[in-house]
Amino acid sequence: MIYADVIVDISHEKLDRSFQYLVPGELEREIRVGMVAAIPFGNGNRERKGYIVGLSQKPRYDPAKLKPLYRLCSGEETTESRLVSLAAWMRERYGSTMAQALKTVIPVRKKVRAKEKRYLYLNIERDEAEKLAESLEKKHCRARARLVRALMSESPMEYTKASGELGMTAGVLKPLAEQGVVKVSQNEVCRLPEVVRQAPKEPAAELTNVQKEALGQIRNEWQKKTARPVLIHGVTGSGKTQIYMKLIEDTVAEGKQAIVLIPEIALTYQTVRRFCGYFGDKVSVLNSRLSQGERYDQFRRAKKGEIQVIVGPRSALFTPFSRLGLIIIDEEHEQTYKSETSPRYHASEVAVKRAEMEGARVVFGSATPSLESYTKAVSGEYLLVKLNERYRNRSLPNVSVVDLRKELRAGNRSVLSRTLKEAIEERLSRKEQTMLFLNRRGYAGFVSCRSCGSVLKCPHCDVALSEHNNGKMICHYCGYERETVKKCPVCGSPYIGGFKAGTQQIEQVLHKNFPEAGILRMDYDTTRTKGSYEQILSSFAAHKADILVGTQMIVKGHDFPDVTLVGVIAADLSLNAADYRSAERTFQLLTQAVGRSGRGKRQGEAIIQTYHPDHYSIQAAAEQNYEKFYQEEMGYRTLMDYPPAAHMLSVLASGEEEELLEKGIGYIRKFAERVSPGPKLHIIGPASAAVGKVNDVYRRVLYLKYREERTLLEIKDKIEKYIEINPGFRKLYIQYDFE
Repeated sequence: MIYADVIVDISHEKLDRSFQYLVPGELEREIRVGMVAAIPFGNGNRERKGYIVGLSQKPRYDPAKLKPLYRLCSGEETTESRLVSLAAWMRERYGSTMAQALKTVIPVRKKVRAKEKRYLYLNIERDEAEKLAESLEKKHCRARARLVRALMSESPMEYTKASGELGMTAGVLKPLAEQGVVKVSQNEVCRLPEVVRQAPKEPAAELTNVQKEALGQIRNEWQKKTARPVLIHGVTGSGKTQIYMKLIEDTVAEGKQAIVLIPEIALTYQTVRRFCGYFGDKVSVLNSRLSQGERYDQFRRAKKGEIQVIVGPRSALFTPFSRLGLIIIDEEHEQTYKSETSPRYHASEVAVKRAEMEGARVVFGSATPSLESYTKAVSGEYLLVKLNERYRNRSLPNVSVVDLRKELRAGNRSVLSRTLKEAIEERLSRKEQTMLFLNRRGYAGFVSCRSCGSVLKCPHCDVALSEHNNGKMICHYCGYERETVKKCPVCGSPYIGGFKAGTQQIEQVLHKNFPEAGILRMDYDTTRTKGSYEQILSSFAAHKADILVGTQMIVKGHDFPDVTLVGVIAADLSLNAADYRSAERTFQLLTQAVGRSGRGKRQGEAIIQTYHPDHYSIQAAAEQNYEKFYQEEMGYRTLMDYPPAAHMLSVLASGEEEELLEKGIGYIRKFAERVSPGPKLHIIGPASAAVGKVNDVYRRVLYLKYREERTLLEIKDKIEKYIEINPGFRKLYIQYDFE
């Protein structure tokens, strides 16, 4: 016997409220998760429709009390049913519960009251209205007469205008409405995000021959019966967005819809302006800074087909389009496309799966593709399209690398090197703009020497040790630890420790050194309020400031023609993060940062400050040479069995009882060893997570590495079943994370 879990109201916020039904024998072969089914519901067995969200061979209740399904509505596939199927795949792939997957995929959980606007209409002929106004004036009913005369010149009139400018009250309006003189109507108003309302209408720029050739390659691929995902690898400023627009135009011409994912809310401002300029009111935006009403209205418009293009970060991937034709993931290498909560999905993987389910196409774009995507492209799994020159043959910026060890030896202890300071002074004198970038994200308390540049690393995992408050330095991959040092073990210098400066301190240094300069700061603290991103970026674009200093959000995809200098304050912050991807992250960040300079008609310059000027990731970024970096980094990944050379599964366990947690994660390791396909499975840990304790909840992690992904998926499934049948794990929370 098979039993089906069914959700009746997919729009309800409690998506884990499902009902179980018996599946009739004749439907057992046909039924699958995501289907719409007709079910008996309520005391009178009234027929309703619901969504199949789970199938099992074990009933949760007494089988004698379960009602059978009426039938499957196989011809009634809906947008919601496809999203339910996607949630089921995510639950299986990433090891979450179905409720967690559904709450991720079904975006509208609460219905919001529609916004309405009232209007007044003159409901009689003009001659009759003139006579009525004169009659009202003779009777000293001046307020009513004033309203009638106003409507003679402006009908319809907004209710708020009539009450505000004319002083209309309910007592004035009521008799006129009862006599049929004035008609009151209510029209629903769509709450449009401010960035959409204010976007200017601008045509897209003409494509260059290189762009046309790239567009032709993609269109040829799309002619195939099963088109591969496309990776556009273009240098910074090569014009990938213009190609996206043409591909969206093709999709909209087919009567289909497109989703454009961007990695940061900060990118919404410029991206939406470009797309609105080309597609007009066919475009809207989704992000966490919208009000509940704005989000509700955008999802509703998308479902009704009033929007053809939606722009937004990761969550916009689940926009309920009924005719989805294209998913574009811009800056596909960004970490923000990876969810940090269960299900710990990656937007790139889910995009490919959703496109496969709905017959849509997928396009990735980046100047610095992730190693995973580029490996798939060079192997032929993706179509690789290259843009090797900037738009209209503009030059890449001149890049110089400053050795901060030499600055210290020369007596300069400022966060600004002498070279960078002089370059800023030169830009200020020429009325050009500067961007200064500090990469604080990924900083996890690594310890480095300011004299020789050496970093204390784990001898087993080749990642930086993280400094903890208990006087220990710990590796969060294998658990290796050692005492915190006071002197550099390489050169003996006392200048050893963590990097302390933040964007606020850098802003203070800039004010002190350049008191006449206009300075804007863009980081978490200055972008907490609604509209703050747009306000800062629009001010900088309007040249209301000379210098913009900020974190990662300022170096991703922005296009400011007057910026001719980019300074990277400390490249080593990402280089020494406790992560096997630290070199990749550093190369990507530096390349993207350098690419913000010289995007207009004037030559750009970039200055990278570092304690490791000879590191291959910094050298490759300075040369803007992706291929050089890829070959070097893949050599290390292959040697250490890190993705994409191999696959890696993380088992993340948390619980309030530390002893129980240690015991539980230890049992999981032993079980993984028991079901291992052989010695080629490499198990690391268990070790403390990067943050080992949060709100009195302890966290541990176990890493499993293997060349074949399918094997790791099978091990994950076996671990899930092992945990399910062992009651000792009930006080622990287990999550899974791939790569």
